[in-house]
Amino acid sequence: MISAGDFRNGITFEMDGNVMQVIEFQHVKPGKGAAFVRTKMRNVISGGVVETSFNPTAKFPTAIVERKDMEYSYNDGDLYYFIWKPMIRFLLTLTSFPTTLSLLRKV
Repeated sequence: MISAGDFRNGITFEMDGNVMQVIEFQHVKPGKGAAFVRTKMRNVISGGVVETSFNPTAKFPTAIVERKDMEYSYNDGDLYYFIWKPMIRFLLTLTSFPTTLSLLRKV
């Protein structure tokens, strides 16, 4: 778990069932009232950017995002084959991960 007071650029966490990545954050301590954290964050799945304010004590589950550069090899129906590093083959099934193809990016 990570609290909003511990946010840093690049941190990923889960919020409302979405994986979010902190783009910018600012700790604000107004003259009157309680402190808060103003956060600009990106939805890792959809790419949408939102700005939200959090109480510094708000806690969120940490999300681990792993990025790998792979080369598309071929597909056989709903099976997609990728090559990672010189000889490691990676199989991705469309039925197991229906939103995964939208995450793939041509380099």
